[in-house]
Parts: sequence; C-alpha cells; structure tokens
Amino acid sequence: MRIIPAIDIINGKCVRLTKGDYNTQIIYNEDPLEVARQFENHGIEYLHLVDLDGAKASHIVNHKVLEKIASNTNLKIDFGGGLKSDEDLYVAFESGAQQITGGSIAVKNPIIFKSWLKKYGADKIILGADAKNEKVAVSGWLEESDKELLPFIKQYFENGIKYVICTDIDKDGMLKGPSFDLYENILKQIKGINLIASGGISCFEEIPKLDEIGCKGVIIGKAIYEKKISLKRLEQYILSK
Repeated sequence: MRIIPAIDIINGKCVRLTKGDYNTQIIYNEDPLEVARQFENHGIEYLHLVDLDGAKASHIVNHKVLEKIASNTNLKIDFGGGLKSDEDLYVAFESGAQQITGGSIAVKNPIIFKSWLKKYGADKIILGADAKNEKVAVSGWLEESDKELLPFIKQYFENGIKYVICTDIDKDGMLKGPSFDLYENILKQIKGINLIASGGISCFEEIPKLDEIGCKGVIIGKAIYEKKISLKRLEQYILSK
C-alpha cells in the first residue's frame, strides 16, 4: 500500500485546513521543499501535492512549487487543485507531476476529463471523488454537487479510470479516523478499483486496517504535521512491506 503524505499549498506555503474550510488555515512550514525532503529522507516515495489557490481560482497557480519539489527530490508526485484546461495539465506534467488528480472537472466537464484519460492514460489520471454526505463536492469543496458518490466512481471506472482518491470531507483534518465503512462499500461495489483513502487519519493503527480492507494507498496530512504519526514509524512500516 502506498504511503502518501500530503502537502497543501496556499501562497507557496505548506498549510492544512479543517474540512476544506479556507478560514481554518494553519501554516506548518514556509518551505514545502523542506517538508518534501523530510518525507523522502524517511523512505517515502509518494507525495500528494494540492494547489489550494488553484482550486479556488479554477486554474493552476502553484506550479513553481511543484517544479521545485520535482526537481529537487525523487518523489512521485500526484498534483491536483484547479486543473481545468489542457494547458493546466500540460503545465502540471511539464513541472514534474507523475500523476494529476481531477475532481471538479470530472463533475462539471466530463468530456474534457475523459479526453485527458484517453490522451495520457489511466496510470497518469486520478479521479478525485471527494464526498460530503455521499454526494460529490467540487471547487475546493466549496460546493456540493447533486452527484451520488458510488455511481459517479462506477461510471468513471467503466470509462477506464484505475485510481480514485476518495476523501470524506467531514473527516478531513478532524483527526478522528477515516471512513472505513465508506471505503469497504466502494471496494465491495467496484471490484478492481485502486482506491486511495484520504481524510481523518489520526493514528498509525488505522493504516494497516485500510491496507487490510483493500485500499491501495493512504493520504496522510494533519496526523503527520501534528505529530500523531511519526515519519520514523511510517519508514519502519514501508521497510516491513
């Protein structure tokens, strides 16, 4: 299972929000590269990098941060936040993203999202299925759509999507545990999907449990920054796999 720390960017700085609320912003480090290097130094291979300014602006904003991390580490970066056009995608991949995550675009403009899937392939394009009350949320979680979560994921799986990041927004940043039941249900209903759990991770013990139910990866944010899970413990887990 992939251990995927998250770096969320506002104004070029490493921040975390609670439940996606921009008013709850806490700055954890002025230099995201320093944070990324710490991850890499503990044997971590993957990074989830989110352009929160981009999510609000509906176009890529913090591509220079992506480029800086990609140029100075060997981390495999999946990048998301505000990717809306072919040009945004071109900039993201040119700046060093290995994969991109599309959330709002997959709801609001499925034609363009499916064209990316066709052009770049299912190993490069991740579906961001962020949910509130099992409805898909969009625009940096500022809006709730009328799309039901499971049919939404299922439809894209039938169109060739391999990877899905699913965040339960009500859990995000709360440090009260992830949505095990939700993930189990998705994996039961959609056989063969590579599901990446995100939101609510609060302690190390939840990680093997997510692995056990069949998640292919876990995104960890605030639990690392608030020192609920040590990088040393994650390093030992990675080495044991």
